[in-house]
Amino acid sequence: MTPARESQHHFVDIDWAGRPVSIEYQWIGNPAPSAPLLVFLHEGLGSVSMWRHFPQTLCSTLNWRGLVYSRPAYGRSTPRAADEYWDVDFMHRQAFEVLPALLEALAIDVEHRPPWLLGHSDGGSIALLHAARFPQQVGGLIVLAPHIMVEDLTIRSIEQAKGVYQDTDLRHKLARHHDDPDSAFWGWNNIWLHPPFRDWSIEDEITTIQCPVLAVQGVDDEYGTMEQIRGIARRVTQTKLVELPDCGHSPHRDQSEELTRRIVGFINPNGGDSV
Repeated sequence: MTPARESQHHFVDIDWAGRPVSIEYQWIGNPAPSAPLLVFLHEGLGSVSMWRHFPQTLCSTLNWRGLVYSRPAYGRSTPRAADEYWDVDFMHRQAFEVLPALLEALAIDVEHRPPWLLGHSDGGSIALLHAARFPQQVGGLIVLAPHIMVEDLTIRSIEQAKGVYQDTDLRHKLARHHDDPDSAFWGWNNIWLHPPFRDWSIEDEITTIQCPVLAVQGVDDEYGTMEQIRGIARRVTQTKLVELPDCGHSPHRDQSEELTRRIVGFINPNGGDSV
């Protein structure tokens, strides 16, 4: 059966740093342009397809419209060039350049109807940075296992991921979700293991966030400690924390039902129709 038009994947071209880049995206949920919008920002090895059913389930529960997209180098979006190496500011550039260009290309009115952002891992950091730079253009934030600084635990896990990619069939598995799995994996892995990145931090930058923030982390997260989300709460006082037991780095996979319940309660604490 052919899926509804609103669920099909599409592509839009943006100008990024003087070159055209094709971005894979998908509309989900309530098709009404007047519905509240939730934009999903994937993890460091994520893509549109790697979210699986979570965005659709959440948007259907909320009766919201959703936008899911693959950042450059991921999914079906334009891969990294062979000689393109990301620098320490790679998440800043996604937050300050790529995301605004995408929202503009899709004619999303961020001034009058600011979207909410839901980001996972690197996507959570990008969401935080975007909301800090454009505080009037974001209605709210939901960040899952975000990074605000680099921890030893994170580096150890990313070093282990490098070995897994080199020695197992992980590349083959990622090829189901990325046109160029090497582009996705090495762009992420190389910069996180680049020695100057050890000093990366956005702790001071996020203090300008004005919207409501829900920060979620699994107690068993192998890529970060609770200090990541607790550090957000100390600097952004309107933050609500959720620490999920029996949950690793991907709350939307490990605790999807509980996470959906927490998000719906945060967005719409009084119940009723979210729209």
